[in-house]
Amino acid sequence: MAENESVECITEHERILQEIESTDTACVGPTLRSVYDDQPNAHKRFMEKLEVRIRNHDREIEKMCNFHHQGFVDAITELLKVRADAEKLMGQVTDTNRRLQDAGREVTAQTEEVIRCRIQQRNMTTTVERLQLCIPVLEMYSKLKEQLESKRHYAALKTMEQLEKVFIPRVSRYRFCQIMADNLPKLREDIKDISMSDLKDFLESIRKHSDKIGETAMKQAQQHRTFNSVVQKQDSGMGYTKPVYSLNGRTPTQHNGLAAAEEEGVEEDQSEEEVLTAQDLVDFSPVYRCLHIYTVLGDRETFENYYRKQRRKQARLVLQPQSNMQETVEGYRRYFNQIVGFFLVEDHVLHSTQGLLTRAFTDELWNMALSKITAVLRTHSSYCSDPDLVLELKNLIVIFADTLQGYGYPVNRLFDLLYEIRDQYNETLLKKWALVFREIFELDNYSPIPVETEEDYKSVISRFPFHDAEIEKQDFPKKLPMSQSVPQIYVQVKEFIYASLKFSESLHRSWTEIDDMLRKSTNLLLTRTLSGCLQNLIKKPHIGLTELVQIIINTTHLEQACKYLEDFITNITNISPETVHTTRLYGLSTFKDARHAAEGEIYTKLNQKIDEFIQLADYDWGMPESDGQASGYLMDLINFLRSTFQVFTHLPGKVAQTACMSACKHLSTSLMQMLLDCELKQISMGAVQQFNLDVIQCELFASSEPVPGFQGDTLQLAFIDLRQLLDLFMVWDWSTYLADYGQPTSKYLRVNPSTALALLEKMKDTSKKNNIFSQFRKNDRDKQKLIETVVKQLRSLVNGMSQHS
Repeated sequence: MAENESVECITEHERILQEIESTDTACVGPTLRSVYDDQPNAHKRFMEKLEVRIRNHDREIEKMCNFHHQGFVDAITELLKVRADAEKLMGQVTDTNRRLQDAGREVTAQTEEVIRCRIQQRNMTTTVERLQLCIPVLEMYSKLKEQLESKRHYAALKTMEQLEKVFIPRVSRYRFCQIMADNLPKLREDIKDISMSDLKDFLESIRKHSDKIGETAMKQAQQHRTFNSVVQKQDSGMGYTKPVYSLNGRTPTQHNGLAAAEEEGVEEDQSEEEVLTAQDLVDFSPVYRCLHIYTVLGDRETFENYYRKQRRKQARLVLQPQSNMQETVEGYRRYFNQIVGFFLVEDHVLHSTQGLLTRAFTDELWNMALSKITAVLRTHSSYCSDPDLVLELKNLIVIFADTLQGYGYPVNRLFDLLYEIRDQYNETLLKKWALVFREIFELDNYSPIPVETEEDYKSVISRFPFHDAEIEKQDFPKKLPMSQSVPQIYVQVKEFIYASLKFSESLHRSWTEIDDMLRKSTNLLLTRTLSGCLQNLIKKPHIGLTELVQIIINTTHLEQACKYLEDFITNITNISPETVHTTRLYGLSTFKDARHAAEGEIYTKLNQKIDEFIQLADYDWGMPESDGQASGYLMDLINFLRSTFQVFTHLPGKVAQTACMSACKHLSTSLMQMLLDCELKQISMGAVQQFNLDVIQCELFASSEPVPGFQGDTLQLAFIDLRQLLDLFMVWDWSTYLADYGQPTSKYLRVNPSTALALLEKMKDTSKKNNIFSQFRKNDRDKQKLIETVVKQLRSLVNGMSQHS
């Protein structure tokens, strides 16, 4: 068994050695590990077996070497032979290599240079390719900068849009492109700010030039209106047309060569100068640029709101008048020029832009302006007292309205305002003509107009429609009945009608309405102004009876001339006075009222003059007997009345008769009041007799017919009360008076008991004072008793009258 184990062990060692010989060195480990894993002495036996194997291989190697040794020796011998050649070859190779290295070094250097150039060329090509992409971007950005510097902002925005959408995306990986892209929004904001600044400058510019724009437009409107008036005179059928002017300088085509007629005819006296338009005075490009810029930036609404807000503010400033505007027409002209300029600019912007302004916005502005304009004109014109200034204001308003009407703005409210101003104009005319009338009356000499020659006569009747056959038959020199104020008043009334007509021109009213306006204003002149001046003239203290007589004569002739004033207005308007709605002139009633006032003033002044003479009376109420002749003051009074009534020969008969009757009645009343004066306590019979002489003179004056036309003793009846009273006392016929009292046939019917009682008591007191011892004489005692009895009876009559009343 031990032998079997030994055999197996040897066999195993053989296997291991074969594996070692046939296996790679890296895989020997597991094989060797199996040697140590076997029996305890297996390692030793393996080492022995390994030694045996090594010796076997050595023997085989030795056999092999011995077998090849001669060949090896031969080979070494050959090698030794070849070594010399090899060394020679080595020398040659080394030399060749050296020479090759020397030659290759230059080639290497050149190759490296070529490689470097190739790299540079490739880099340059790449750079060129990149630059070809970047250069358009840079060029566009440079173009953008140039556009910004030249303020071509709208083009700059277009360039920015191209940069963002086309060019920058191509080279977006470069940092400078990112810088550009980041800078573009800031540039947009800068453009917005710059364009807004330009807009503000534009707004300031149009505010400065609105005056000139409006002046130009209104001047063209005035020329057109003048032209239309010339054409209408030539062809009454041509109606009102729109103005021949526009903001951009283009004018509508005129038919039949009328434009040439305007240039050659109407403006013949004006210097030829180029008509400036709004575009010549104001550059509108900032508005267009700003509008385009904000539209491109998507912020159009903000721009529209800002522009409208600013224009609304400017409208309020333009509509604000100067404080002293009403003093001169230039103030109104500047005011209108600015407003016209403002709205012409708005009209131009409305039609030259799409949506920046709307018709609703301009209408809103215009309505606001109309309200403000009418309020301003109504207020300022009310302070104007010069009719010429009011007329110039009216002409300005008409031109102002025509100008804006030509651009489509409604102006009806302005013409309504003109009707209000027309009333004010008439008021100023009335005030002016009141001064004219006063001056005429102050300078008048209130005496008939002397006419020396035929030329003088024709000169007067050319100014005043006077026709009198009897005066025309008289030889020169002669006198016309009216004073010089009459033709002057007539001429001034016609001048007033002309002045009133001036305001009615260009108001686009029919001749019927103009006729009505003229007649109404003329009526105001006659019934208020002229009538007031006449009334004031009549009331002036320095106007005497002679002047009043002449005023009555003057008003009579002016009254007769009213029909010629009617014809004068009819010739102007061609409206027949027989038309149903035609207003009649009230001159007849005006002059009648003035004449009646003058007549009343004559009566008043006559009475005042009589009172002045009465105040000169100096009766000695206690005189024992009369002087035997009338008092001096009364004779002077009668002489005055005679001379005065001689002047009344030119007055209408009833006026002179009324004045004479009024004077006599007033004289009678004044004398009666003198007798019955409360301050007069005593009257003697001698004073009564003296008073009776004065009354007799008055009766003689009345019977002498100082004014023709009285029938019988009508004028003497003015003194009947005095006569009966004095007769009663002179005759001392108390029994008859008391017996017949109250009967229609009484001799002393006009004697009032109270009057008789008052006078009797004054005489009773005198009798007591002068006849202290008369009570001792029987006749005197009887007379005194009679007086007392009469006094008692008179008192009873007075008491009975009072109870009855």
